[in-house]
Amino acid sequence: MNMKQESKKVKFKTLKDNGVSEETLRAVKEIGFKYMTDVQAEVLPIALNGGDVVATAKTGSGKTLAFIIPVIETVVTNYKGLRGTCCIIISPTRELATQSHLVLQDLISHHVGITSALIIGGENRRKQSIQLSTGVHIVVATPGRLFDHMRTKEFEYKYVKCLVLDEADKIFQYGFEEDLKQIVSRLPKNRQTMLFSATQSETTDSLIKSAMRESVHSVNTDEDDLKATVDGLKQGYVICETEYRLWWLHKLLKKTQNQKVMVFFSSCKSVEFHHQLFCNYFQASVLCIHGKMSQADRTSIITNFYNAEKRALFCTDLAARGLDIPAVDWIAQFDPPADANILDSARNIDLEKEMRRC
Repeated sequence: MNMKQESKKVKFKTLKDNGVSEETLRAVKEIGFKYMTDVQAEVLPIALNGGDVVATAKTGSGKTLAFIIPVIETVVTNYKGLRGTCCIIISPTRELATQSHLVLQDLISHHVGITSALIIGGENRRKQSIQLSTGVHIVVATPGRLFDHMRTKEFEYKYVKCLVLDEADKIFQYGFEEDLKQIVSRLPKNRQTMLFSATQSETTDSLIKSAMRESVHSVNTDEDDLKATVDGLKQGYVICETEYRLWWLHKLLKKTQNQKVMVFFSSCKSVEFHHQLFCNYFQASVLCIHGKMSQADRTSIITNFYNAEKRALFCTDLAARGLDIPAVDWIAQFDPPADANILDSARNIDLEKEMRRC
């Protein structure tokens, strides 16, 4: 970015005029952020003023900070003397919820007394119950496990003033529609709601009508962007007979053995089959992740791949949206995806190197 471009960017420190606390701004600076992205610059003034927001923007455009900063400031304004949860952030997958919670922890590092909890499936339910019973201020959760706790006496949520739905289109795609309806119906009506999504659909439109106030502010930072992919991304495809698909995948992994590669498959069984095939018969250095693995294994695999300089990861679309994995060189879609939006998964990975698609 040249100086002329940079000068047009809005600095985070200007949010002091919107009432953002010194503690939050100090944490943002320590993380290394100086200028806001487009979605942050458009969403933050509205959200900090208490408005309901529907934001459509590419994953990787900075949506996480766009909702976490207002969430923290809502707690700063309300948490003194408050017993019970003040804000809830809902994510479609455990990995994305974990990632958001890590960012949240960084941003509240200078705030004394603000508490948070990560409530996801695959973890000890009793420990989560005990944690919620203390009245943590901010809950980051997946829909299914959150609804489980809402049906207990330990979780006090009648004071919730802000609800965030992250990657809302994915929440529906993963089958949490009924859980989400129940969650929204149980929360206080007089609250702020922020909905973030990479795409809009009939289901998200229905959610907007049922979960949000009439005065909704819509933000779409992609509407004038005619490019389907981010800068630096090269796309391609191979047309071949079915019996040669494995040969092409093997060729790709051999060619990229010193690089970082993600290969998407259509199902958990397909991931498992190809992972065992390549590990046992081709002696390939391949990791795999899918929804039927234990949470401990999923967390370990993501951490391993995140830190690796060269490795291949076989995965389902569990890893296709929102995860911040640096320096991925190649993304391959091996099986046809059930959702056409998965074909844009390459643009959902944090790009530190040029990425290619085949």
